Amino acid sequence: MTFFLFAGDMLVMAFMIGLAIWCGYKGNDDDIRRVAALPLEDDEHHG
Repeated sequence: MTFFLFAGDMLVMAFMIGLAIWCGYKGNDDDIRRVAALPLEDDEHHG
């Protein structure tokens, strides 16, 4: 049972890493900066 939990966790982690790499190569610098700044700007808009 532990193996299945570990294997599932590794599959999810591989998917998230692949998604981050894909977004990094697919997006241009302006889009990446805009998305990365969202958590920093959240307090300004909702605080």
